[in-house]
Amino acid sequence: MKSARQVAYEALYKIMKEGAYSNLILDGLFKDNPQLDDRDRAFVSNLVYGTLDNMILLDFNLDIYLNQPSSKLKPELHTIMLLGAYQILFMDKVPDSAAVNESVELAKKNKSKFAASLVNAVLRRVSENGLKAPDESDLSISALSVRYSCPEWILQLWADSYDIINAAALANEALKAPDVTIRVNTTVIKPDELIWRLAEEGVVSHLSDKCENALVVENCPGIENLEAYKQGLFHTQDIASQLCVKVLNAKKDETVIDLCSAPGGKTFSIAEDMQNTGTVKAFDVYQSRVNLVFQGAKRLGLNNVFASLADSSEYNANIGSADCVLCDVPCSGLGVIRRKPEIKFKSKSSIENLPNLQYKILCVGSKYVKSGGRLIYSTCTLNPAENQLVCQRFLSEHSGFASVPVLPEIEGTRHGDFLTLMPHLNDCDGFFIAAFKKTDS
Repeated sequence: MKSARQVAYEALYKIMKEGAYSNLILDGLFKDNPQLDDRDRAFVSNLVYGTLDNMILLDFNLDIYLNQPSSKLKPELHTIMLLGAYQILFMDKVPDSAAVNESVELAKKNKSKFAASLVNAVLRRVSENGLKAPDESDLSISALSVRYSCPEWILQLWADSYDIINAAALANEALKAPDVTIRVNTTVIKPDELIWRLAEEGVVSHLSDKCENALVVENCPGIENLEAYKQGLFHTQDIASQLCVKVLNAKKDETVIDLCSAPGGKTFSIAEDMQNTGTVKAFDVYQSRVNLVFQGAKRLGLNNVFASLADSSEYNANIGSADCVLCDVPCSGLGVIRRKPEIKFKSKSSIENLPNLQYKILCVGSKYVKSGGRLIYSTCTLNPAENQLVCQRFLSEHSGFASVPVLPEIEGTRHGDFLTLMPHLNDCDGFFIAAFKKTDS
């Protein structure tokens, strides 16, 4: 049977080598290793996510004791070194001796037996000398990159867009665990009633002060195992996404189109706002993701959701028109790094073509809007090229639409009528929302 550390090694190796999503890799490995109990799984998750969060800082510490940059090591050996260093420097409940010895054993079992003595020597030096980092008074991009384990190009982008202080705050916030927030299925239960139902299962929750029908859950790592979840009383959804749905403001008996809808969180909230009436047409380009929306709507008992396969970048007259259209477009995800730390290790070039795709989807979405209807554009990134610049281009080329102020009562970074939610200011995912009204037929 595989140990917890072996599973953590396999997870991190796949994430680093294949660019795989951390949550999907961990879910798959947990299913393949049923011998791991809840404590083991928590250890694996903490080890993998913690290492991903702090990878640049860990490499900085390893490089002090290596003759070559740690990034030049064989991938198997590099992975083992990172995991060992993280346990020593950040996991207080793991004895340093255990971290070193278990790392040596991992080396012997994972194509790195030749370097077992190197693993032992370097990690012992890390243990002896403790965590090293640039001085906190140093606000240079290079120093911030190491301190917060954030690539320099992302920090530079944020510094240019929001100033260096906000860039540092964003990078720091990306290292923190986000709140677990849920959206009450108001078609079947009220928020106060759900609080009591969760309490019966030993879960503490409270009403959010940022969005109605939202609860913050305080002590439940396995939320999908709750009976309240299985009974369709709620779905998980960050406050930022719930605010986006609030901007859309879907009404009873309306028709709403949700492009790029999977996995369906906003679709479900829209359907609930409509009191399970009218029609919510949800589309995605992959059938497996369409299935996620269908299954989620079924669990929640939302009969007004119709999930279908469609390429949202191509107009389809058969889709018809709608009172509201939501374009929650594919993006670089720079606002949700704290949930998916592997996003930090995308290359700058990998996101350069996104604005063109995003603009195309927004233009297609606009064709479905009825006269007088609403069009919402949103992303979970903090990159002006994917946000306000796309929307400004849209307005300059579509005289039949006018922008509408987004949630003027909420503090945030604003560019005209558009709103950017910032994790360190709004205590939610980084998120951009723009709203438009169709002014002609």
